Amino acid sequence: MSKRTFIGVAALAGTTLCLESTLTRLLAVAQFYHFAFLVISLALLGFAASGSLLAISKRLMQTDASHMLMGSGIGFAAGVALAYLVVNWLPFDSYAIAINSRQVFYFGLYYLALSLPFLCSGLGVASALARSGGRSHAVYAANLLGSAAGALLAPGLMHLAGVPGALIGSALLGLLPALLPPERTSPRLRLARLLAAVSGVSGVLGLIWLGAVNLAWRSPLGLNISPYKSLAYARLHPGYQPLLGRWNAISRLDVVAGGGVRALPGLSYTYPGAPPNQLGLSIDGDDLSPVSLVAPEDFAAAAYLPEAVAFELRPSARALVLEPGAGLGVLQAQAGGASQITVVLPNRMIPQAVALSAPETNPFQAPAVQTIIATGRVFLQETQENFDIIYLPLSDAYRPVTSGAYSLHETYSLTREMFTQAMSHLAPEGILVATRWLQTPPSEELRLAATLIEALEETDAVEPARALVAYRGIQTMTYLAQPDGWSQIELATIRDFTQKRRFDLVWAPDIAPEETNRYNKLPEEFYYREIRSLLETTDRRAYYTSYPFDVRPATDNHPFFFHFFTWEQTPEILAGMGRTWQPFGGSGFLILLALLLLVAFLSLALVILPLLMKKRADNKATTFNPDDAQSTLMTQRVKKGTLWHVLGYFGLIGLAYLLIEIPLIQRWILLLGHPTYAFTAVVLSILAFSGLGSLTAGLPWLPTRAALASALLLALTTPWITDGVIRLTLGWEVWLRTGMAVLTLFPLGFVMGMPFPFGLQQIAGTAEGWTPWAWAVNGCASVIASILAAILSLTSGFNLVLWLGGMAYAGALFVFLHWTRDKGASRAEV
Repeated sequence: MSKRTFIGVAALAGTTLCLESTLTRLLAVAQFYHFAFLVISLALLGFAASGSLLAISKRLMQTDASHMLMGSGIGFAAGVALAYLVVNWLPFDSYAIAINSRQVFYFGLYYLALSLPFLCSGLGVASALARSGGRSHAVYAANLLGSAAGALLAPGLMHLAGVPGALIGSALLGLLPALLPPERTSPRLRLARLLAAVSGVSGVLGLIWLGAVNLAWRSPLGLNISPYKSLAYARLHPGYQPLLGRWNAISRLDVVAGGGVRALPGLSYTYPGAPPNQLGLSIDGDDLSPVSLVAPEDFAAAAYLPEAVAFELRPSARALVLEPGAGLGVLQAQAGGASQITVVLPNRMIPQAVALSAPETNPFQAPAVQTIIATGRVFLQETQENFDIIYLPLSDAYRPVTSGAYSLHETYSLTREMFTQAMSHLAPEGILVATRWLQTPPSEELRLAATLIEALEETDAVEPARALVAYRGIQTMTYLAQPDGWSQIELATIRDFTQKRRFDLVWAPDIAPEETNRYNKLPEEFYYREIRSLLETTDRRAYYTSYPFDVRPATDNHPFFFHFFTWEQTPEILAGMGRTWQPFGGSGFLILLALLLLVAFLSLALVILPLLMKKRADNKATTFNPDDAQSTLMTQRVKKGTLWHVLGYFGLIGLAYLLIEIPLIQRWILLLGHPTYAFTAVVLSILAFSGLGSLTAGLPWLPTRAALASALLLALTTPWITDGVIRLTLGWEVWLRTGMAVLTLFPLGFVMGMPFPFGLQQIAGTAEGWTPWAWAVNGCASVIASILAAILSLTSGFNLVLWLGGMAYAGALFVFLHWTRDKGASRAEV
């Protein structure tokens, strides 16, 4: 096998990983973050399908590896272009999938189109592995190292050219294997390669051009976005005018005028004036945040917003405003008279966009305002300063809890650890203020109450019942927390404020039941009842268990603030499915379970199909040549038991790899600030280090059992290592945090790269034709693991998933020992 083949494998693997990362962002913008996860999990089945296809096709197995890589590259590029067209032309509506049967058909087309490029690239890599002879470890290393390079390439392309440009880049890079000259060449072959490359480039550019022409009138983003995103709504409003549109590696930002933006969350209905003129700023086409075109001294509505009393209680406050969207919370702090305002934002494009679109009323450029580009958690960890007010503005859109559509979203800014950390930065008599949307029955606002209560219990504070105040308007619930406790004068000021603004008091240290439910009448004041129960219960765990929604506080190990599903909700969800409009079918969690069943069924088919064809071939076979190097799975007889060893071993290491990688990506979001950064850092590190480990797997002195045992041990200890690194480095500079994360992943990634080539060495010689089937088994298990990891993370947290990954390696070690005992002493034990 030549160096050209290794380069071709690395190039194909790199562009595949680049595509995977880019598609995740594309679908997050075009549809939603959670839908992106679901479709990518399905699309990766295309990679697994390549092994099954290769296993049943003698013609493909006999094709020269360099020719196979060339064809795979051209097919990959064409598949990317086709997927781009399908995603933008197909009238797919993910919200209506439960009530419109046609959407199921469209979803199937979505899946097939997105699977095609992965199928093509998988064929190239699997073919190289199957024909690697004794160098499978080197081919697998090229695959891993190329994939690592692709993970690094994707954010760079998205930053330079946005998601559409990164897709074009992925497609064109997929043609690289077709440009590599094969070992044996001829004028006819050179001409064929040239024509293939030219036609591939022309075809890709042609399809992309067709998509661009289509999108020129359908979407300003270069993508066709869901009609249920706020930017799509704004575009339908009379007078809509796009002002600004930009991409970076982590987001798509748009600023629009005339989109009907009138957003002042929680504004009292006693406000006599009109809302100020506002622009709208959206991230990824959603959460249209207001850019208010008004100076602080003219912002009369500020006194009628629910958080205004905090600034009344602490005049001339030193305020910390955490992640305020387009700046409404900053404007409110200025109008409230704060003398010093520190603003923390995770996306530097937001203040830049506000400065460009509203320079005369830009709240981020006021003399008293200091803007820090970081997440709230990173800033709170690194700062030594204390504040009179810490303010968490309500900057995200209202989302019905009953839909369950946002369950998968990791929100580290609303965890118990975050509020504990924030309270530690309050000055004496400092106030933490936070607002959430009202839900019926109580869920989102009740989880915030539970989180604040437990955070207060972890700090040096008075008992939570004396530290907490809560009141509601028509749409929002606002909490004020003062760890030092409230004075009677302060409580009187709060009562006066709520009465004048017609907000209903829900909790105060000296509240009487008759003070509740005065202005915004409900049949029953269940908000007061539930918060009182939370504060007074002696067994909070029993309270959480008995409540119809999951309202336990989100934690860093389980940061899913918007996941409220419990099994008791299942009959109600199923009863309404197909009869009422429920986004994503009514429950993000049930959709995950349905997807797991679908993937398991498809994986089973991909694994069993080659075996059925082998049995059919065995029944028809009259002769057999054991020395035929080109024999396929269907024609190659192996020792009894090998099938189960291959199935068990490669399935378990496929499960283990993704059960470890997925929660690490989600956990490192806290450290690195955004899913794209975490995905890049973790995938790049694990794949690169796994590539190095795969290279060492070819050394004759390396003990296989020790390597598998090391993977088991490191996987089991990873939760404690990860927690320790995050606590130690969260306040460091981003490059130091990233460097520490990468170093931490080195030993784990290194040993994770060894089990697959070890398995290939076990089947080398006696069952060479089983290599593609092993690739298929491993791929199917990986796809199942990606969905299983999400389900288990939602229910039990990241640590459990990591431990289960370790146990999967334990199972693989057991199968390996049994396998080598049946086969005789393995190469590693000689």
